Amino acid sequence: MEPPEDKEGRTFVEVISEKYSPENFPYRRGPGMGVVVVPTQGPQGSPMKDRLNLPSVLVLNCCGISRAGDQAEISAFCAHVMELDLSHNKLQDWHEISKIVSNIPNLEFLNLSSNPLAGMTLEPRCAETFSRVRRLVLNNTQVSWDTVLLLTREIPELEELFLCLNEYSSVSASSVACPTLRLLHITDNSLQDWAEVRKFGSMFPSLDTLVMANNNLASIQDNKDILQRLFPNLRSINLHNSGLNQWEDIEKLNFFPKLEEVRLQGIPLLQTYTNAERRSLMIAQLPSISMLNGSSVTDSEREDAERFFIRYYLDYPEEELPFRYHSLVTKYGKLEPLAEIDLRPRCRAQVEVHCEEKVEQLNIRLDQTVAELKKQLTTVVQLSTNSMRLYYIDKGSAFGPEEMKYNTRALHSYSIQDGDEILVVPKTK
Repeated sequence: MEPPEDKEGRTFVEVISEKYSPENFPYRRGPGMGVVVVPTQGPQGSPMKDRLNLPSVLVLNCCGISRAGDQAEISAFCAHVMELDLSHNKLQDWHEISKIVSNIPNLEFLNLSSNPLAGMTLEPRCAETFSRVRRLVLNNTQVSWDTVLLLTREIPELEELFLCLNEYSSVSASSVACPTLRLLHITDNSLQDWAEVRKFGSMFPSLDTLVMANNNLASIQDNKDILQRLFPNLRSINLHNSGLNQWEDIEKLNFFPKLEEVRLQGIPLLQTYTNAERRSLMIAQLPSISMLNGSSVTDSEREDAERFFIRYYLDYPEEELPFRYHSLVTKYGKLEPLAEIDLRPRCRAQVEVHCEEKVEQLNIRLDQTVAELKKQLTTVVQLSTNSMRLYYIDKGSAFGPEEMKYNTRALHSYSIQDGDEILVVPKTK
């Protein structure tokens, strides 16, 4: 249901009063019957009821909220709230947001995505109210990078930060690190230069997961020593739809000492390969990863990929061979190309047909049945189909003739080869 049209927006208090009233939200998960507040001699016509069924996770997206409302009522009703989704509202004043957050003492997750915060200044005293938040989502807010830095300084236990769709093309480093941040989700921006990504290393030394899809990152420019120090704890990186176009960039991912998960699809480097080639070449280039593009890499898949890698580069000149090629040759040796084997079933065979003293060379179809072969042989041996018995003689076998007694059996099931014999014996009357 769409919120009532209000040019100035609605207050947080009005929205929770309406959405979580017993009439609209009759059941509360967990023990108890909801939050009960003893009526006080507050202002006449207060929108709050004496009882609200507020869960610990409040989802108030797309409600037209632009202001906090009565802070005393927020404090009274939201003391137990741990997660708050305020995305797609009309909040554009950090002071109003801080009024809400400061009165929710147990808040750990806050989603402010798609609120119009572009150009809005966050004062340090307001930023302090976010200090208990551990997971903060600011997607599509166009919040300034200076504001991001202020928040990371004022939130001492921030663990996850989402900054997608904010049109960042450059970032400035902070003089104060945020040692608790584990996840940075900064997809769909314009961070094309590795010099910008490098700054995240010093800002977030404990970073475990870096999600940078759709940034068109052109290359990874640092050397091994710098990369090892830059992201010492990075376990997972997502570079989907980046601009990487050299295998050297992929090789540099090996320099992150704890990296075990990589997501790399939609990059120019891999466009000319088949899906199977892409995966095999990537696995072979990244010996330490256990997950590629969301799928586990098994030991057998890795061995197959590494052997494929050696054979793939067999005919390349020495100066074009990747560094990884030589280490894999040391491991497996210089492998020969795989033999090309046609596993398709044979369609025809050249056989000798023997009938008494008569011998004929005959090319037969192997997809036909014994009954159809008998019909073909009637003109060769001058016998009707009911007057002949057929025996198959495998020239490469020590066993004797095998009677072809089942008329519906297909010839290919006998594994007939060129040079084998078909013996036709007239039935005795």
